[in-house]
Amino acid sequence: MIGEFLARHNIEDEIFAAGVSGGADSLAMVLMLHDDLKPLGKKIIALTVDHKLRPESGEEALYVAEVLEHSGIEHHILSWEGPKPEKGIEEAARQARYALMSDWCRRNGIEALFTAHHLEDQAETFLMRLQRGSGLNGLCGMSEVSCLHGLRILRPLLSVEPAVLRQYLADRGLRWVEDPSNRSDEFLRCRIRKLLPIMAETAGITPRRIVQTMGILARSRDYFETQVAELIDRYARFWGKAGVRLPDSLLTELPEEMSYRLLSALIKAVGERDYVPRSEDVQRLAAALRGDSFRGATLGGCTLFYARRKMWIVKEVKDGEKLSKKAWEAFTLRHTAYKNSDLPYKLRLALVCQEKAGKTV
Repeated sequence: MIGEFLARHNIEDEIFAAGVSGGADSLAMVLMLHDDLKPLGKKIIALTVDHKLRPESGEEALYVAEVLEHSGIEHHILSWEGPKPEKGIEEAARQARYALMSDWCRRNGIEALFTAHHLEDQAETFLMRLQRGSGLNGLCGMSEVSCLHGLRILRPLLSVEPAVLRQYLADRGLRWVEDPSNRSDEFLRCRIRKLLPIMAETAGITPRRIVQTMGILARSRDYFETQVAELIDRYARFWGKAGVRLPDSLLTELPEEMSYRLLSALIKAVGERDYVPRSEDVQRLAAALRGDSFRGATLGGCTLFYARRKMWIVKEVKDGEKLSKKAWEAFTLRHTAYKNSDLPYKLRLALVCQEKAGKTV
């Protein structure tokens, strides 16, 4: 199964990391990965994050280490140290977990991380995003391959039911960790998890049916993304990683959905973010662009404005940063392609700041 997954996505890495909490899903996944990758001459390294939110979490991490050592799998425990927030702990723990794992991978030259998200996780994600009013992209759920903190996130189990993973462990005589927070009504995902069996029994809305619908939505998303890529290739003029220029009327003349999607994609690219901005924020900005009173805006680490009869999306710089005429002249001596460019001040400043940060301009 894993070999087919890697081939489908043209992944040729030799060493991978895998997030392993000790729950049935991730424990089964890493054992499957080891069995499938070893004959291919590839290696899996397991990473367990001890969030230190429960007294028993340290012992659970050590249990995972014991199981994986018995199977010959390299394993490392990463601890979330320091004070923990009183509110939003679920999201804070998720961010800390990925930050710790991505930092470890970066330091050890690993570019891909497997996670054990499965079919029911995908269905829960759909319902959570539906509750939050997400648009098409959000309702498509998690992708098999995505990028976070410069790390490729690989999810090979999105079509696998969790019962299959539990049976896999049971057949091997292995127990797994049950995190009590996975049953707490304090968290939206847990409340939705409890609704899934009711929806299936009373209305025939099963997790697999939900995921099938997500696949249909994904085809529409993919079409739009192809159209946006063509628009960018045709109309966008990038200036290093500092900004992009568009014809001044493009965003207002396109159909609203295309304008929204083009805007989201460019803000993500220039802002160098892992995700596009919140859909309602982009929609509000797109509506403002169509008005006569638009004088500029900021979103997603970018500033947007009209100048020289063009629309500009430029990376924001730190407050207080200024650019003198002398500094710009020195910059153009080092980068002669910019010498006679009629660029707005904000883009010039962003270019110089990018150079200071050691980034390509």
